[in-house]
Amino acid sequence: MGVIRRIGVLTSGGDGPGMNPAIRAVVRTALEHGVTPVGIRRGYQGLIDNDVQEMNARSVGGIIQRGGTILGTARSPEFMTPRGRMEALRNLNENALDALVVIGGDGSLRGALELHRQGFAVVGVPASIDNDIYGTEMAIGVDTALNTLLRSIDMIKDTASSHRRAFLIETMGRDCGYLALMGGIAGGAEMVLLPEVPFTPEEVLRGLQNAYIKGKSHCIIVVAEGASHRAEELKAYLDQHREETGFETRVTILGHVQRGGSPSAFDRILATRLGVAAVEKLLAGERGVMVGLAHGEAVSVPLEEVAGQKKVLDMRLYEMARMLDK
Repeated sequence: MGVIRRIGVLTSGGDGPGMNPAIRAVVRTALEHGVTPVGIRRGYQGLIDNDVQEMNARSVGGIIQRGGTILGTARSPEFMTPRGRMEALRNLNENALDALVVIGGDGSLRGALELHRQGFAVVGVPASIDNDIYGTEMAIGVDTALNTLLRSIDMIKDTASSHRRAFLIETMGRDCGYLALMGGIAGGAEMVLLPEVPFTPEEVLRGLQNAYIKGKSHCIIVVAEGASHRAEELKAYLDQHREETGFETRVTILGHVQRGGSPSAFDRILATRLGVAAVEKLLAGERGVMVGLAHGEAVSVPLEEVAGQKKVLDMRLYEMARMLDK
């Protein structure tokens, strides 16, 4: 196993708060160990296009509080082809890179696994606001996105109570309802609608009726975008049955606001710990792993396991949410 002199770092897939602190940690940890850090712009696509540049301590100065990623990110269907990966490996070699840190979600980590299978030294760092990555209790960006959602729920609840309205608040989460569920619990929502739990518009109608009968001045329904029915679709149905609900219905689609913003203290610390661990594990000879959080510690999980499994939502939390919304 050769000596590592140059480490590349890239961010890939959807951006999220905390990617910049992770980049900062990778760069400064590498420098501390006498290793040259090299930034790769626009994820795997930038690697294919050879869009790389050496970094130093000042390259990451003042970024710990910034959302997004200074390296940029992109989705690269080209990288998932044999030709694309061959170009990526060629550029890794031409830039004399000995190892690579990949910061991103499920697709990004699957890309890291492909490079590992080709014999290149890779360590992954989980970053996904959906918190759907197997092998880590929390991914970078989750805490900030959740707090953004919670602030929105709190503000919407104020106006909903003033006007005696029901609000359908649509969150990100095509395949995983973690954000919607945790936001609904923390925000005291009357209903939470998730991709993991099928439902009918009639059930939502009954939820509004129950809230009205109990004398509530509002009804907050948090809807993950991947749920059985989208928020706008549910609004159209509820509007048809306005006289049966007791509430006017409004929709707020939060969208990409959940991806932005200054990372929370938790995300800054998590990203820093995982960025440091990624470099140190590479220097210690580990390859083909993701660094994740387990029981408060940074641990290594084989990329083969990470890419082969989906993190399952804890349905006990869903049952708790149903109990508390009564």
